[in-house]
Amino acid sequence: MKKWLLLFSIFFFCLNLGQAGAQQPDYEKFGRIAISVVQEDYPGDPVKDYVYKGRKNVSENKVADTFQFTVADQGKQKQVLVTVIHQTDNDKVLSINVEEVQ
Repeated sequence: MKKWLLLFSIFFFCLNLGQAGAQQPDYEKFGRIAISVVQEDYPGDPVKDYVYKGRKNVSENKVADTFQFTVADQGKQKQVLVTVIHQTDNDKVLSINVEEVQ
């Protein structure tokens, strides 16, 4: 009986790991928002990808997700950081900051 219980426990544990791996990262929604903002600000080349730089806590229920893009602006490559500040309890976007970095 204990063998079957152990076997079923391992099976369900592995099943849960598989489902967790299939979930989208929680910053993906805000990455799509950042892509839209960069596409509007730098309409030259299409945005293909970004680098997620991380999340910082702003307050108890607010966080800032930062994304780095390489864009072409008048033939020059520029690095652009987009920071999306949002609430953690309802994912409401509070502000979006776009900054060129050297």
